[in-house]
Amino acid sequence: MWNTIGKSLWLKSNCLSHQNQVASDSVHRGNLALQQLSCNACLEENKACKCDQSFESCKRVSGVDEHHAEANNSFIHSVINMTGMLIGLGQLSTPYALETGGWSSAFLMIGLGVICAYCSHILGKCLDKNPKSRSYTDIGQQAFGTKGKVIAATLIYMEIFMALVSYTISLHDNLNTVFSGTQFKVSWAKLSKSQLLTSMAVLVALPSLWLRDLSSISFLSFGGLLMSLVIFTSVACTGIFGGVKANHTIPALQLHNIPAISGLYIFSYAGHIVFPNLYKAMKDPSKFTKVSIVSFTLATILYATLAFMGAKLFGPHVNPQITLSMPPHLIVTKIALWATVLTPMTKYALEFAPMAIQLEHNLPHSMSSRTKLIIRGTVGSVLLLVILALALSVPYFEYVLSLTGSLVSIGICVIFPCAFYLKICWGQISRPLLLLNFTLIAFGLLLGVVGTISSSKLLIKNLNRAHSG
Repeated sequence: MWNTIGKSLWLKSNCLSHQNQVASDSVHRGNLALQQLSCNACLEENKACKCDQSFESCKRVSGVDEHHAEANNSFIHSVINMTGMLIGLGQLSTPYALETGGWSSAFLMIGLGVICAYCSHILGKCLDKNPKSRSYTDIGQQAFGTKGKVIAATLIYMEIFMALVSYTISLHDNLNTVFSGTQFKVSWAKLSKSQLLTSMAVLVALPSLWLRDLSSISFLSFGGLLMSLVIFTSVACTGIFGGVKANHTIPALQLHNIPAISGLYIFSYAGHIVFPNLYKAMKDPSKFTKVSIVSFTLATILYATLAFMGAKLFGPHVNPQITLSMPPHLIVTKIALWATVLTPMTKYALEFAPMAIQLEHNLPHSMSSRTKLIIRGTVGSVLLLVILALALSVPYFEYVLSLTGSLVSIGICVIFPCAFYLKICWGQISRPLLLLNFTLIAFGLLLGVVGTISSSKLLIKNLNRAHSG
């Protein structure tokens, strides 16, 4: 679905090869629209999609019925794109998840990485069966018809929405730390300093929702990967040069916390909604499985290293967002905080792109482009204000992110890929693979249910505590 987060956020790769950039994130996350996502993907990938033309001409431009003209990504380019898309918002919470669940929970993180890499592989197998399928929702339609497409699209939009709420909470928390020593108050506004600053930041980003040609801000997609590198380097520098000793003992296992943190781990690997687009952008799609293995391995190594590093440095006091645990007086901390503040502001337009384009497609063809733009911008602005209100009302980053992972991401990353594969390739699947996929579906359902219940209870508990206090 980071830097999703969407997911993410970046659909995030194919068209950037034409701009000689390596895109990143995904709020996470990744973004797809409900219909003919070849056209939509260009916006999500930050390419001028020519969507000011008719939808039919867009289909011809994007080659829905022809060989993908933009399938020119090399193996290395594809690995960089997929890795950059995987590493995003979820990395902020991996040290907290490891400390909360114990060092043994690293095996859960690694296991989920292996499972998600396998599910990426079988999505490629589904695309092999029908070359006309170009997106996650196309695979859903191929497997289960219109219902499959609608369910897949609903989950995608839910992940985008919830990831943006998490991004806004992160923006709120980090802004509050950045301006911790600053007095800021508006007499007529009944909001705290942090709420005012967050509202101002969101309002600054709001005009970007009115852009139709996202190529003008395509450079922003590189911010996710850059943020990840900045955070990783900053945490390392804190331990090496910042005077913080890595002498905390990480608990072996805290079993009662595993359901809650499982959602944090699964969200870190959310990105499957854009993998079909990465597959279609490759010169040699037969290497897609290798790309998945290498990318998930790199992402897992970074997550595990950052998790152990953060947990050893800050111990039980580690914050759900690692940037908030770092000593505030260090210059590397200030850099990491600003990187975390700026990233959400660059994601709103990219995340809203698929929903906005789908909205335009559903409007009457007789409606003028100007009217469509006004409707699109107004709806996007209202949704962003709703997201802002939710983020300020429920400022619990770890619980919202965990709920997103357990409620939505587990379905997108594990349950549905396995279900699609079983339905599409049933006659060609061996018995061991049938058993494996049914087991993964059962495991995903179990993890999703217990994780959703646990994170929901914790979220409600903290809300009640805040209101009663």
